[in-house]
Parts: sequence; structure tokens; C-alpha cells
Amino acid sequence: MNTPSSTPLGLNLPLIRLLVLKDWQLFEKQLAAYVGAGIVALCFLGMASAWSFYVGSLLLLIVMVAAACFSISNSLLIERKEHTLPFIMSLPVSPLDFYLSKLLGNLVTFAVPFVVLSLGTLAVVLYTPLPDGLVVFAVLVFGHVLLAYSISLAVAMTVESEGWNTFVMIASMVLVNPLIMGIGQIPAISENIRTETIVWSTPALAILAAQGGLSVAIVALSAWVHCRKQAFY
Repeated sequence: MNTPSSTPLGLNLPLIRLLVLKDWQLFEKQLAAYVGAGIVALCFLGMASAWSFYVGSLLLLIVMVAAACFSISNSLLIERKEHTLPFIMSLPVSPLDFYLSKLLGNLVTFAVPFVVLSLGTLAVVLYTPLPDGLVVFAVLVFGHVLLAYSISLAVAMTVESEGWNTFVMIASMVLVNPLIMGIGQIPAISENIRTETIVWSTPALAILAAQGGLSVAIVALSAWVHCRKQAFY
């Protein structure tokens, strides 16, 4: 018979909520700082001059990458170094409960700056002198950031090695530069960036679909691996 605090899958939902809330409360001030820095970057973008666009774009990318790495590093990697898992194991929590709390906690702490800055970027492009054609370019760049975050999160939750986790985080985020260069070589996308027309061409939609599909698949694969675990180790 299930207890009032558990589900048919045996999940301890109240404790999962508490663990997610704990992660949010620990990092909310730092995340607010990242959002503030992102808003500064958007202000530079909104000035719509060549130098301010460069500064704003660079700063915005740095903020997004830093927010992604911060969420994973502090919620997973640093906790491992501080050996907090024995305390978690003393609670009425299963390996699946612990995994879900970490997954949801990371997704929430990253989703807030990601969604705020993504929507802010689109608003700046649409309501300033910047060409509206940049919307497609911006969405694809944010799509890469989401994919890179999903890869880094899945690896961090599966692989214990701090060195490999750091390598994957840096490598996946740095690949945004080849993405930007690659987009610039696709005529169906690049030829509309400087116009006032938002054109979702077939290549743009294919790239976006791949980014979204891979992001979901990678996180789902990580969840499947953890669902098979019967112990924390």
C-alpha cells in the first residue's frame, strides 16, 4: 500500500519538492546576478550600433554559458566534493527520488535565466532598430546553449569524474562559435539576418528540431539509466 507521501512509482514527492526548493534557495541570489548581467548585455544590444551589438552579444553568451556551468557545478560537482550524499542517503529517499530532485533542481535553476534572457533577446530584436531577421539566428544560438546544457547535465549526473565533467561543459559550450560560423554559411539563413523579415527556412527548422530533439533525448537517456539503479552507487 502506498503512503500518502508516495506515488504508484514509489516517489517521495514531498521530499523531492524540498530538495528542489533547497537548490533554488541556495542559488537564487547568484542566479539573480546572472539575470542582471544579462539585462546589461541586452541594453547594449538595444543600442543597435556595431560596437554595442558586438559587446552585448559577447556578454550575453558569456552570461548564458556561466549560468549553465554554475547551475551544474554548484548543484552536482561541488556537492560531490563536499560529500553531502551520505546525508541525503540518511533521508527517506530512493536513488530515483534523488536523481529527479537533482534533475528538476538543475532544470529550474537554469530555466529561469535561460527563459528570461531568451525572451528578453527576442523583445530587444523586435522592438529596437535591430533587423527582425536576427530572431531566427538568436533562437538557433539559444537552441545550442540548451543542447550544450543538456549534454553537460546528463554527463554530470552520470559520470563521477570531475575532469570529464569540466571537459564536456567547456567543449559543448565552446562549440557555439562553429555553430555561428556554420549558420553564416547557409544562404537560406544568412541572407535574411539583416532584413526585417523573419524567415523560418527549412535548414533553420531542421537545426532547431535537431537541437530540441537531442536535448530531450539526452536527458531522457540519462533518466533511463538512473531509473535502472537500485542503489546510490
